[in-house]
Amino acid sequence: MIAQQALRSDVAQASRLHVSPLYYGWVMLVLAAFAMTATLPGRTHGLGLIAKPLTEDASLNINEVMFSTLNFWAIILGSACCLPIGWLIDRYGVRRVLAGVALSLGLCVLWMSQAVGIVVLFIALTLVRGLGQGALSVVSMAMVGKWFTRRLPIAMAIFTVLLSIGFIASFQVFGSAVKERGWRESWAGLGLVLLVGLAPLALLFARSTPESIGVAPDREEEAHEPSDARVSTLVDALRSRSFWAFTLAACLFNLVWSAITLLSENLLASRGIGHDAYIQMMSMMVAFGLPANFISGWLSRRWGMGKVLAFGMVMMAVALLYFPQLETNAHASIYGALLGVAGGIVTVVFFAFYGHEFGRLHLGSIQAAAQVASVFASALGPLLLALCKDQTGSYVGFFYVAAPLAVVLALGVVRTRTS
Repeated sequence: MIAQQALRSDVAQASRLHVSPLYYGWVMLVLAAFAMTATLPGRTHGLGLIAKPLTEDASLNINEVMFSTLNFWAIILGSACCLPIGWLIDRYGVRRVLAGVALSLGLCVLWMSQAVGIVVLFIALTLVRGLGQGALSVVSMAMVGKWFTRRLPIAMAIFTVLLSIGFIASFQVFGSAVKERGWRESWAGLGLVLLVGLAPLALLFARSTPESIGVAPDREEEAHEPSDARVSTLVDALRSRSFWAFTLAACLFNLVWSAITLLSENLLASRGIGHDAYIQMMSMMVAFGLPANFISGWLSRRWGMGKVLAFGMVMMAVALLYFPQLETNAHASIYGALLGVAGGIVTVVFFAFYGHEFGRLHLGSIQAAAQVASVFASALGPLLLALCKDQTGSYVGFFYVAAPLAVVLALGVVRTRTS
């Protein structure tokens, strides 16, 4: 109660101050996109770039099966970083937590680049997964959620577009570095970027909330009163139907997405489609995903997030049902376009929903809880897909099970009342 009164008092005081033509939240949004891009060493597509040279490193003596097993358990154990980071964000603010996580992740990446032996590799990999995919992701999402209220869907749409551009650029640069300099030197370079790049930027430019620098929270020109009445605790969120409806939908999406993106080339090969079509499919995912980011942010303010998320889940179901029909390169491109639209929509809603629905005061803890579930689902997806192939001799069973589940969860989201 005291915390709620303090927040409302700060908001009311800030709303009487002069609002700069440039809302500082946009600076925070750009910094948040950079922070999320910097999670690259803790993400599957980042680790995928060093998987082959790492398994060929004689000093590690590790094969693909062992590395995949270590990676699975590193994700599961590393997810434990999410919940305490959420509490720290709400207690100490994103500025100090962002700097601390960037510094810690940078040191762990540097340590991993020097790893010799399976034990050291596993410990370092677990920390990199936990601090990168887990902790830094939570901080990045909270940075936007803490600064935007009415324009949160639009802000998250822009954030997602910047993130896509950042991931594409970093993927290309880091991939070239691995080919030219080897995985250890390139991995150490990522650690240095975190240490001398993101950590100092956090201390220089990050600010925890609008109220902390005496400005009104994200408000439109025609709005005269702040809108921050929703102040839910983590317990309140966990007791709500809306939290679970949206989180379960996002978890299924992440489970499917991690499975089909990690094994995309193998999936297409099983349909008789080659490497060139795989590259084209990935390009279509990006080409259709970026406009979907903007459109979903715009539609969320008019239709509501539930309807937009449901549409994204249905699009994912259509893509999954289309996969068993793939026969040509053109089919692969259509499949990529459908996935891109679904991913663009669901990602924006997942990033924006929790701040919109539950307010800013305990947003770090609430998003951390959702991120834990998301990380577990992401770890499980590739394993389920691989087991499906191993037990049935085909990948298609995975798609035929996931598609109707996506439709069921879409209906559940539409039927859930939100703020």
